[in-house]
Amino acid sequence: MNILIVGAGGREHALAWKISQSPLLDKLFIAPGNGGTAMLGTNVPIKDDDIKGIVSFASENKIGLVVAGPELPLVLGLKEALDAVQIPCFGPCAFAAQLEGSKAFAKNMMRETGVPTADFQVFDSHERALEYVRAHPLPMVIKADGLAAGKGVVIAQTLREAEEALRDMMIDQIFGSAGQTVVVEEALVGEEASFMAFCDGTTIVPMPSLQDHKRIGDNDTGLNTGGMGAYSPAPVLPLSQSAAMADLAIRPITEHLAAIGQPFKGILYAGLMMTTQGPMVLEYNVRFGDPECQPLMARLKSDLVEIMLACVDGTLAPSKVLFHPETSCCVVMAALGYPQSYPKGMLITGIEEAEQIETVKVFQAGTQLSNGQTVSSGGRVLGVTALGANLEEARKRAYQAVERLHFENSYYRKDIAIKGLRRT
Repeated sequence: MNILIVGAGGREHALAWKISQSPLLDKLFIAPGNGGTAMLGTNVPIKDDDIKGIVSFASENKIGLVVAGPELPLVLGLKEALDAVQIPCFGPCAFAAQLEGSKAFAKNMMRETGVPTADFQVFDSHERALEYVRAHPLPMVIKADGLAAGKGVVIAQTLREAEEALRDMMIDQIFGSAGQTVVVEEALVGEEASFMAFCDGTTIVPMPSLQDHKRIGDNDTGLNTGGMGAYSPAPVLPLSQSAAMADLAIRPITEHLAAIGQPFKGILYAGLMMTTQGPMVLEYNVRFGDPECQPLMARLKSDLVEIMLACVDGTLAPSKVLFHPETSCCVVMAALGYPQSYPKGMLITGIEEAEQIETVKVFQAGTQLSNGQTVSSGGRVLGVTALGANLEEARKRAYQAVERLHFENSYYRKDIAIKGLRRT
């Protein structure tokens, strides 16, 4: 069958790499794609928010499956638009996609279904939000309700930081309409973990745990980013706890959505904080994480296309989802200055040399091809991913590969997976 992947990042390159290995694939298209996806299929100049353009292309090119990489097209109703022309979509309906599209929606559903999460309040009035933060203990977390490309979260350590965050989001609207409503919640203390599951509306099949690294700087310092690296599995959430975690964080949501006639099909991702009081859900995503997708795809043994079709058809079973036992580690190479302003157009060299290291795959994110050369076009540029018999080996190979890669003004964290090594 012909398959269309929607999106342009490292996640989409990893999905294209895995989907291209499926015997079910005829032609692969990626809209809009990047320099890496161009080597696996045909990039199509359609933006991920152009629902009409995506549906039109899918219809004209006899697409048998559309795979939504990022959350935006799902929130905008991509699945409904494709349903109307009878083209299968891997990803949830717009109602269920509000789990990521609206933090207030997600928090209220957690409260309704009994999923453990931080105490919170929702505000659409700047004045009332200000009164609340001035009367409650610090630190506290302030989140823009809508989509903000992973950057609409501030952990305020001081009252001044909290006040600035509210002004930035609600008055200056630095995240646009996403900050018109905010969620203010207690700050949880603990170690984070990422937990994803394939869902077909009824059945859920958990994937191995991961740990992402959101802050730009070593030792979790500096601004929040879309993610500077990830590894799988995360020792803080071992395989032995997977079923219990699915019952705690995933199943209550999918069962509730099924009961109200909005079955969840696709990827449900719970961002967790492992506290001394037990696991708490920080937020939900309705798609693969980025960069978490990269180490997951490196470990996935099964045919991804078969899994996705089973999710769409309602025939998902644990036997269809198998992962290699090895550990995987991904280190993101970014442009210096990310997540704020950063240069673009830097020539990237060393990809072939890096991939000569055993088990290494360099997934491209913010890249494009220019006159036959790969150049940077975004903040997170590469996701350097490796497998190993254990975390130490996977991490060592990933960083060896990073040393073979070069582009001007590159930056990467030096401590990816250190927390995991301390636990092993």
